[in-house]
Amino acid sequence: MKAPKTLQDAIIFFSDADNCLKYMVESRWPNGVICPTCGRKDPAFLKAQRKWQCKSAHTKRQFSAKVGTIFEDSPLGLEKWLPAVWMIVAAKNGISSHEIHRALGVTQKTAWFMLHRIREAMKSGSLVKAGTDGGPTEVDEACIGGKPKNMHFKKRARYGLHTPKPAVFGMLDRGTRQVRAKVIHKIERGTLLAEILNGITHGSKVYTDAAAAYSSAEKYFIHETVNHMNEYVRGEVHTNSIENFWSLLKRGLNGTYVAVEPFHLERYVNEQVFRYNTRATKDNPLTDADRFAAVLSQVTGKRLTYAEVTGKVGAAEIF
Repeated sequence: MKAPKTLQDAIIFFSDADNCLKYMVESRWPNGVICPTCGRKDPAFLKAQRKWQCKSAHTKRQFSAKVGTIFEDSPLGLEKWLPAVWMIVAAKNGISSHEIHRALGVTQKTAWFMLHRIREAMKSGSLVKAGTDGGPTEVDEACIGGKPKNMHFKKRARYGLHTPKPAVFGMLDRGTRQVRAKVIHKIERGTLLAEILNGITHGSKVYTDAAAAYSSAEKYFIHETVNHMNEYVRGEVHTNSIENFWSLLKRGLNGTYVAVEPFHLERYVNEQVFRYNTRATKDNPLTDADRFAAVLSQVTGKRLTYAEVTGKVGAAEIF
């Protein structure tokens, strides 16, 4: 199947429900449709319902291409979902639920939920430790949100914040040009060192700023720092690349999304990490179509219900 290459191609291509189904099937089951319950490889296609029925007798014999993915149990068809995926991966600074609402003709509330489910698919899986190839790793942290003086004490207490603003810890491997980032409870020596030890190969080069919280890293790594009071670069020692990632993250949060609850921050961070790690480079000229295909390859096995995303049941820990 000839896949779309541009947004215009995608809008035309995915307006056809048959094209959506074929694309989804080829992406999810390149070697043929498999029953998600029992694994049987010869289900019968029910053309009128656009579903398959397994030939073995068990519960959930009938299934659609959306079962077991972020699209499961959604009343919206793939002709709405796939353009939404394309739009979010192609937008450098993110795309708001109001834009999706106007572009696809769904309610703003529905668009907001759709975007959170797509962000769940954009979450990276397990990655090789940074510094494995011998290259240096830049490490830094950033506080996200408005000025502390404008944040009411009760709001900080509600989310159990140990810092005036939610904090995000990040590492950028210069060898692979890949970044990883996550929301952390608080900025302190033990928390930061644990993240560094878990994410970076022992004995490799680590570059940070001169914050005292990073001082213990010299026991396990070749640790060098830059003091931002009087220098930003000393030879190859700097944290400019990870700080570039922070600027991209904050530009999306402040300019596109405007107001982000700490409870949802992790998913917005995952979105920007995915977009940064799949950016076009001289050695790897990825396109919007490539990023779209990458997200579609990660939609299976991930599920986010409305109750979870609103924090009513089964929600992740609130930051």
